[in-house]
Amino acid sequence: MRLALFDLDGTLVDRTAAFADAIATLSHDHGYGPEIENWLLTELADHADRSYFDRLRVAFPVKETSEHLWRVYIDRMAAAVTCRPAVIKSLTRLKDAGWSIGIATNGASDIQRAKVRATGLADLIDGIAASGDIDVRKPDPRLFELAAARCGTQLTSGDWMTGDNPETDIAGGHDAGLRVIWVRGRAWPDGLAVPHHTADDVTEAVDYLLAHSRT
Repeated sequence: MRLALFDLDGTLVDRTAAFADAIATLSHDHGYGPEIENWLLTELADHADRSYFDRLRVAFPVKETSEHLWRVYIDRMAAAVTCRPAVIKSLTRLKDAGWSIGIATNGASDIQRAKVRATGLADLIDGIAASGDIDVRKPDPRLFELAAARCGTQLTSGDWMTGDNPETDIAGGHDAGLRVIWVRGRAWPDGLAVPHHTADDVTEAVDYLLAHSRT
């Protein structure tokens, strides 16, 4: 069985739109003004875990605990995040074609899994590895290896990684011995190995994998 690993944020789900909605809702529900909301939008833009709310409580006199705010943030993100029906359909086709599907994602374990459950991806994937599981982040090859293990297998030279981030997904997947598909959306940095395939959308990447599986 061939293994297809995918990045989560920016590849399978739209974190950017969900993030803005989650912060706006959290701030409104707790009566936070624009200063705190803007702080959250800036500090949590690329990465979020409970420690950021520890920092918030140092920076501002909020009465809520860090744990409470983190749980609320997870709930709001799960409510706001979306996975397009076309992506679900594509992954279903991949699954039906006999591929094993895994997710290798940077991020705290609880919030990444909440997104997977909320979007329906949990019904389609065989395993997920989040950087919070072992405190190792992509591009470290160990996260890709963990994702394969969570899918009940080991990485082989015929397996694939698809993602939007050139450094963490593409260079990282390449260093882990995977074939890689880059989903365009960011500028390609100089000096990185060229991906095996480039797609404008993750559904196009799945089409390529399906075609490849027939060859």
